[in-house]
Amino acid sequence: MNKLQLETSPYLLQHANNPVDWYAWKPEAFERAKAEDKPILVSIGYSTCHWCHVMEHESFEDETTAALMNEHFINIKVDREERPDVDQIYMEACQIINGSGCGWPLNCFLTPDGRPFYAGTYFPPSPAYNRPSWTQVLQNLAKSFQTRRDEIEAQADQLLGIIKGSDSNLLGNAIEGLTPEQVFTPVLLQNIFFQLQKRFDIEDGGFGGAPKFPGTMGLRYILNYHHFTGEQAALEHLERSLDKMIRGGIYDQIGGGFSRYATDSAWLIPHFEKMLYDNALLIGLIADAYKVTKKSLYKETIEETLAFIAREMTSKEGGFYSAQDADSEGVEGKYYVWKKTEIDTILGEDADLFNKFYDVSEEGNWEHVTIFQRKQTFEEFATQENLSVEDLKAQLKANRARLFAVRDQRIHPGLDDKILLDWNALMCSAYAKAYSALGDATYKRTAQRNMDFLLEKFQQTDGCALYHTYKDGQAQYDAFLNDYAYLIAALVDVYEITFDFKYLEAAASYIEFVLEEFLDIDANLFYFTSSKQTDIIARKKDVYDSAVPSGNSTMVLNLQRLSILLDKKNYRELARIMLLQIQTSVERYPSSLARWAQAYISEVHGTHEIAVVGEDAMKLAADINTLFIPNKVLLGSEQERANYPLLKNRYTENDTLIYVCHDFVCKRPVHTIEEMMENL
Repeated sequence: MNKLQLETSPYLLQHANNPVDWYAWKPEAFERAKAEDKPILVSIGYSTCHWCHVMEHESFEDETTAALMNEHFINIKVDREERPDVDQIYMEACQIINGSGCGWPLNCFLTPDGRPFYAGTYFPPSPAYNRPSWTQVLQNLAKSFQTRRDEIEAQADQLLGIIKGSDSNLLGNAIEGLTPEQVFTPVLLQNIFFQLQKRFDIEDGGFGGAPKFPGTMGLRYILNYHHFTGEQAALEHLERSLDKMIRGGIYDQIGGGFSRYATDSAWLIPHFEKMLYDNALLIGLIADAYKVTKKSLYKETIEETLAFIAREMTSKEGGFYSAQDADSEGVEGKYYVWKKTEIDTILGEDADLFNKFYDVSEEGNWEHVTIFQRKQTFEEFATQENLSVEDLKAQLKANRARLFAVRDQRIHPGLDDKILLDWNALMCSAYAKAYSALGDATYKRTAQRNMDFLLEKFQQTDGCALYHTYKDGQAQYDAFLNDYAYLIAALVDVYEITFDFKYLEAAASYIEFVLEEFLDIDANLFYFTSSKQTDIIARKKDVYDSAVPSGNSTMVLNLQRLSILLDKKNYRELARIMLLQIQTSVERYPSSLARWAQAYISEVHGTHEIAVVGEDAMKLAADINTLFIPNKVLLGSEQERANYPLLKNRYTENDTLIYVCHDFVCKRPVHTIEEMMENL
């Protein structure tokens, strides 16, 4: 076994028995590279990456190939989910070298001090797909490092210079001299919506064609946009998108939960891996969509998906696991798909109705097997079959339970059971939003339990410093901007369902820590890594909202919310500066900057400041939470709290009052939610 046996990452442990002399991203690897003056191979992947597993089997498990790697290189394996900062730097190097997007596995070759000079992705064991073999790559680069060292060093210097300078291109061309009042207008919001609308798939929902990702942040923008403008096309597209996803194969019709993306435009054929962050972002969105529409479909989806999270993705300590593989028994999707004969045998006389509803046929709808989907709504199908909706749902639910029991006996997909701070914070927020929408106290308890777990297990001994990953009782790697940003957002979300001020106080401490350790005061943007982290060759900034929101856009929203909750005007000013300098990019490319786009709505339409004070404050505040009021902050207390401006001098004995304020100037207090809504 190599040194990866000492790690906790499931992805790294998968390679612990390789004949390759792998190191983790630790100082000893670089010390050896410098001592022996050898180039470094950094191979980056993650546990649910299909081609990572392929390359391991073809090359890293091969004794001859491993011997070549061990002779000429110092070999480092990186789990990109543990070290997104390392992945970010060397992925950019790969894109520069190849002139286009790169994926995983990412194989990057470095000088002994960590500067990249060559990078690529998957290489086959023999020349194929217009690619050289992996051994050819190894032999050529080993020879070049020995015979053309000056060229290697020059290329490494050039690449590092480009990587360090690329952050200057993040902001596009900000318009000089414009005031916030000139920029933050309804026209800006309309332009963002029109750009998103150009990419609407009006047939199947979502944005663009195949492969199709959920696009959660873009959908959230159009939901909020509809709230403030009444734009019916926005709400219609949101519902179309959610309905099609929930009824499609991207949603696990038997066990709940969403796969990462669909390989087709109609959401039928998923890439079967399930990621914690996708399910968190979707549940948060669906919870808010339920508040607006009251669709039973959305309520059922929240319940089924969170049942899946509780059943299969939650540790005994209260943390959430990272992901489930697409493959089982080496076959993608094998765990999830069905043959008609199986269903007929299990369900007997109930099979015909079930098969008709879930699109089951002898020939199948994907590679001679069936991925369950709902071509019709429950209501449409019940009418067609002359059944009541309630009876139909009850029968199908019972049938799904029987199939689930059989499926559960199959070999399960691999589970990546490491616990990441940032993804956990996203799911914690999702549980808080689910509680506010549905009122299920289990969701509230889960959110609190998870937050308390994060605050305890990820804490370093140094003040507010946190770790990024946790497994088997061990936390490691300094936390990144996303960790702190998502955690701060989740702390506020949990506060707003519990009104326990310890969460708000923690958010106040962490946001000050981020301002101290991550902010580039010249660029008015946050670095991805803290000032104390020294094991990477460059500090990068990330602004793009991709599969997960960027730390920078999330920090803008945090600054907006906490500027009011904590009465910190400098937070609001920093948020505005950040928004002003990225405005042109967001307006042109909102799909890639969709969480930034949400923050502009707060600047254009303002933030609703709601305070509930008195003996019935908790009940009234919980009722307020069931309403869809984007851009609100909510404070609740049963007593006077003079250290929070919105609560100061608000308490009246034997009464409970609701205050609606703007910039801390409040309207006449009221007693009922109906009166509050009139004030809003």
